[in-house]
Amino acid sequence: MAEIPDKPVLEGLEAKWDEKWDAAGTYRFDRAAAAASGRPGVFSVDTPPPTASGSLHIGHVFSYTHTDVKVRFERMRGKSVFYPMGWDDNGLPTERRVQNYYGVRCDPSLPHDPDFTPPFEGDTKSTKAADQVPISRRNFIELCERLTVEDEKHFESLWRDLGLSVDWTQTYRTISDETIRTSQLAFLRGIERGEAYQALAPTLWDVDFRSAIAQAELEDRDQPAAYHRLAFHKSDGSGDVHIETTRPELLAACVALVAHPDDERYQPLFGTTVRTPLFDVEVPVLPHPLAQQDKGSGIAMICTFGDVTDIIWWRELDLPNRTIIGRDGRVLADPPEALATDAARTAYAEIAGKTVFSAKKRMVELLAESGELVGEPKPFTHAVKFFEKGDRPLEIVSTRQWYIRNGARDEQLRERLIELGRQIQWHPDFMRVRYENWVNGLTGDWLVSRQRFFGVPIPVWYGLDDAGQRDYSRVLTPDAASLPIDPTADAPASYTEAQRGRPGGFEAETDVLDTWATSSLTPQLAGGWQRDDDLWQLVAPFDLRPQGQDIIRTWLFSTLLRSALEDDRAPWTDAAISGFIVDPDRKKMSKSKGNVVTPADILAKHGSDAVRYWAASSRLGTDAAFDPQNPTQIKIGRRLAIKVLNAAKFVLTFPVPDEARITEPLDASMLAALDRVIAQATTALEGYDHARALEVTESFFWTFCDDYLEMVKERAYDPADPGQASAALALRTALSTLLRLLAPVLVFAAEEAWSWFAEGSVHEAGWPQSSGVPGDAAVLEAAGEALIVVRRAKTEAKVSQKTPVSRLVLGAPGPVLTALKAAENDLRAVGRVRSIEFTEAPTTQVVVIDLDTPGEV
Repeated sequence: MAEIPDKPVLEGLEAKWDEKWDAAGTYRFDRAAAAASGRPGVFSVDTPPPTASGSLHIGHVFSYTHTDVKVRFERMRGKSVFYPMGWDDNGLPTERRVQNYYGVRCDPSLPHDPDFTPPFEGDTKSTKAADQVPISRRNFIELCERLTVEDEKHFESLWRDLGLSVDWTQTYRTISDETIRTSQLAFLRGIERGEAYQALAPTLWDVDFRSAIAQAELEDRDQPAAYHRLAFHKSDGSGDVHIETTRPELLAACVALVAHPDDERYQPLFGTTVRTPLFDVEVPVLPHPLAQQDKGSGIAMICTFGDVTDIIWWRELDLPNRTIIGRDGRVLADPPEALATDAARTAYAEIAGKTVFSAKKRMVELLAESGELVGEPKPFTHAVKFFEKGDRPLEIVSTRQWYIRNGARDEQLRERLIELGRQIQWHPDFMRVRYENWVNGLTGDWLVSRQRFFGVPIPVWYGLDDAGQRDYSRVLTPDAASLPIDPTADAPASYTEAQRGRPGGFEAETDVLDTWATSSLTPQLAGGWQRDDDLWQLVAPFDLRPQGQDIIRTWLFSTLLRSALEDDRAPWTDAAISGFIVDPDRKKMSKSKGNVVTPADILAKHGSDAVRYWAASSRLGTDAAFDPQNPTQIKIGRRLAIKVLNAAKFVLTFPVPDEARITEPLDASMLAALDRVIAQATTALEGYDHARALEVTESFFWTFCDDYLEMVKERAYDPADPGQASAALALRTALSTLLRLLAPVLVFAAEEAWSWFAEGSVHEAGWPQSSGVPGDAAVLEAAGEALIVVRRAKTEAKVSQKTPVSRLVLGAPGPVLTALKAAENDLRAVGRVRSIEFTEAPTTQVVVIDLDTPGEV
């Protein structure tokens, strides 16, 4: 046991106890104990791996604290806790950070330079691609590795300061060899089962990142636009058909006009053709139910491809593909074959090579000159699809990509995913609806290939025909025993490196897997899937998936999908969904809005327990406002943590005799009330309601300090008082119980106070149980109310609370009077009252208070 300091303080507790916990292995997963108890004795967490690019923000502290409170509760209940930490290293955010940090960009055509030194180390002045030094893919990946390792060290330090009870021997990185092996193995198994496939199809494309984008990575942003009214000419020469479009630059890619089947205005045109303005290409007029009668002129042009609706029309109406936008976001140099006339090709040359913006401007000028632009453009604002991390609207280009089936086109799989989602306990339950809405709203399979560099290589090669062209029907895959592999550096079985890129040889797939295709395997990565069967059996399916509500559609859905495909089961029994952190204006905090608060300074200024208190005060699924200039809840939490230390020091001044028993009604009442708090807090934490558990515990703690302690301290001080041993025992019992109830939140203060009188860690002590002392909780409640009215009476009399009272008449309802009489001796002591009389009254009140003359004892 530690020595009690003269003046307990919170400062320095984080470093002190992190070091002691680490040395003692307090939070390490006890595999032997887990094996002995079996799966029911284990509590396993599929911990969110934070993106290791940049810095953590206050939202991370918020949600990870929620998880840690639950984990600590389960550990104190005797569970062997499997609480790992992962680092999400790979993906676009890491690449962008490396580019900006070191002033480099990746050029796969360059050779590796073993002596390369980056031009900058975080002090680059420019983030423009033109100012960045081109380096080889291998050099670029080496820099990604270097920077993420450094970022992860900073992240771990902050998590330790926060007091997360993570087992730091159980960590993984989403770009390690073991992770690559697991990700590639799961992908290859998907190919074998027909779940992973590749196809040439229209693809949402970010022209800055030069990569395909999946549906789950999209976000809508309001953008200015304008309707341009164009005149299409009926092929029979009988007049014009006017359409309104926001994308006149795609006119050369027009393949049809479309209207709603019930639109009487255009029913006579169905089955006929019209000729496009400027390019004079004949296109059909077709019906489709997705056409909106009340939008624009009610008839639209289908281009390949202006938006996702164009893709649906193109696919369902079996239309030709005349894509004119390239992967760089510019109009392709060569016109579609359908532009057969010299005039059409001349017009196309006016926009070839231009950006979408410049092409639109020039096309509007050409249409105005030809007289086929009707009226002036009509400005408006509409939602446009962006990559969530991108700066420019997405384009749609035709590319060959890898996909994983996700139920969008498989009703049986979709229904199974809904069923598995309903087997999970959601906290709060309404979050399940968001999951189901996402599953039911899927429009295409999961696009998992990315045209990037720092990621898990897609483990395939392609056979080359005699002309040296890829034969996509000959996908070459490695043996599982050879994983992990990099197809750009390794050769497939039965081939030699000399055959790379040669006719009759092979060619590597250069794409990498989407970062979610790896993160969707976090249970498998942490739990030993396909490499440690004993561990996998102990921890899977996991007990808990904690996460933010904004990634239900990405991380939660994709993880459940992979588990369904591999094991036909949900990957966890419970999902705990935290709300957002919002600024004082109730706007969600995000880096893009520039309103993010980093937690390091907050933790240093107020202490980790105070910040944990703020986080634990919010229920799951509920947004919490945070004002760094006036963090009221954090200040309240700090006051509580300091009070815990001071109250513990005070209680420990009263030694407990070996023969002590609870003999006094007020002591028994306090413990009975505390038993009720134990029951309420336990029920709340079992149901993932950490806020309620904290609320009832904190409320009782202040009652304990402000009322009970005040009323019994005179008795506890006096060894001659027959009730002294009872008071000392009750105080010590309550302290032990309250520290354990508060330990999941105030982890450092509770541990510090615990060390003053008990062996071991409070976090490994058993969760408190009922004291078993028979008592009437009403006695403490009634005495507390009486103490308030007595104090108020002295205040109104303008005398000190220490002023003696010769006679006090207390009034209260009948049942309350009975409780008050049981606490009479303690009320007399705390109120410095010589004589108390009781009388019935409608409420607890002071009827008479006679003060002693000044100085009289």
